Amino acid sequence: MTETRHILSLSGGKDSAALAVYMRDRVPAMEYIFHDTEKELPETYEYLARLEAYLGRTIVRSRPDYGFDKWLDVFGGMIPSSHRRWCTKLLKLKPFESYVGDGPVINYVGLRADEEREGFISKKGNIKTVYPFRDDGLVLTDVLRILEESGLGLPTYTQWGRTRSGCYFCFFQQKIEWVRLKETHPALFEQAKEYEYANKANGNPFYWSGDEPLAELEKPERIKEIKEKWEKGRLKNKNSSKTLVHILGNGEGDDEFESDACTICRV
Repeated sequence: MTETRHILSLSGGKDSAALAVYMRDRVPAMEYIFHDTEKELPETYEYLARLEAYLGRTIVRSRPDYGFDKWLDVFGGMIPSSHRRWCTKLLKLKPFESYVGDGPVINYVGLRADEEREGFISKKGNIKTVYPFRDDGLVLTDVLRILEESGLGLPTYTQWGRTRSGCYFCFFQQKIEWVRLKETHPALFEQAKEYEYANKANGNPFYWSGDEPLAELEKPERIKEIKEKWEKGRLKNKNSSKTLVHILGNGEGDDEFESDACTICRV
């Protein structure tokens, strides 16, 4: 009989990192894997390196057969969006199922007890998905405690206001996060902007941030407006219980899709 494998996919975010810490001594044979799109923030790689040192285990880096730029060509320059998540399917889910293979696997996902959304459940019959945090009733404060007690803390990209892991051009970013990306990693912002420009060549442009091109979003007067709106949201939600977007980003979050964000990318 084939032995069951235990696999925990890491996104580079706080929840999957906390779950890895939580499960380290509970499942000694756990396999840790990170699906690398090669479009990640530098802080993500730094966080994974620190987590790897804590676990004392190698985190496997999987890569898709074809990278983002190749698939962008295949899709005719159509960048992904919340309605066209080809990036998740081809750069994250497909490599995961390829790594898993056909033997029996238990897949550990870091969704918490205070989250209503569902995680990715593979259609492959050999994969069983489990949610230890939900089963044990752990919520956001527990995740933050686990990370603090382990010495890992939160990913350093949270220090400049990024609320999620995932590609630097993730379409689930708030507008304030795009502003902060420009201020912190201007070269990455310019690359994201170039991907938008590429779409204009085929007469059917698509933008990362809804219907607003990054070239418009980065204008000084627009940046000022976004920051003012964010500050109002921060003051409004300062003493209320909100999602991670509000806790870390302190924004209003009314123009984003936090509840629909891809779990394999950011949990």
